[in-house]
Amino acid sequence: MLVIFAFQYYPLWGNVIAFQDYQPYLGVGQSLWSGIENFKIVFNGDPEFLNAVKNTLVLTLIQTVIVFPAPIVVALVLHSLLSNKLRQIVQTIIYVPHFMSWVIVVAVFQQMLGGTGMINNWLRSHGYDPINIIGNADAFRGLLTSQVMWKDTGWATILFLAVLSQIDKSLYEASAADGASRWRQTWHVTLPGLKPIIILLLILKLGDSLTVGFEQIILQQQGVGVDASEVLDTYVYNNGILGGDWGVSAAVGLVKSVVALTLVLTANKLAHRLGEEGVYRG
Repeated sequence: MLVIFAFQYYPLWGNVIAFQDYQPYLGVGQSLWSGIENFKIVFNGDPEFLNAVKNTLVLTLIQTVIVFPAPIVVALVLHSLLSNKLRQIVQTIIYVPHFMSWVIVVAVFQQMLGGTGMINNWLRSHGYDPINIIGNADAFRGLLTSQVMWKDTGWATILFLAVLSQIDKSLYEASAADGASRWRQTWHVTLPGLKPIIILLLILKLGDSLTVGFEQIILQQQGVGVDASEVLDTYVYNNGILGGDWGVSAAVGLVKSVVALTLVLTANKLAHRLGEEGVYRG
């Protein structure tokens, strides 16, 4: 509880910067108050901010539609394997990237897909034109999505496999006795068994939806430019930490947090109406 208070609750005091003309050498106590001046950039349509919002929402949509279901599909495939040894080998292989930092993940992709990477070197050696992927602004969203899937799919798969192992085997036997095919068993037994964990993780995903990988993006931003890669987190970093506009960056971060909290509360209420507990009861 002390650790949570020190690193989660106490820093909330820093949100007061959003209402100040904050100067680091003066501190929070002596910086002048500016009211809602810092929030005007959020609501007055600043082009850089709107670009960051657009990129954030697009990446959020892509990762929700493509990345979120990926571990469910992988878990279903692994669960269907008859050989436990083969299942463990595949699970270990796809789980390893989760332990790699984003610095290593980005470096691996650059070595594979960069201008002098393995794939382009192979294409040149066989008389083909190289493919511009790393540094290509048009391919940046697809690159980010593939990196997230490669790194985190294995981790999330473990959660779904754990739930699949708890489904009563007699349900499959009964459905098979009634003539249900493998697809029917998946639809009427497996997916209903996964429903609670899917809804829970989806709610948590919505709460984290506006955070689309600061470290992953900032490591590659210089190569593709700000227009294609700027998201809310990098906007806060570039304008606050690097640009010195602390108040505006704090205001943007505060608005993002409020929106994320609203999404979680709304999604949790919808989960209750669907008969699920969600993140919390009530």
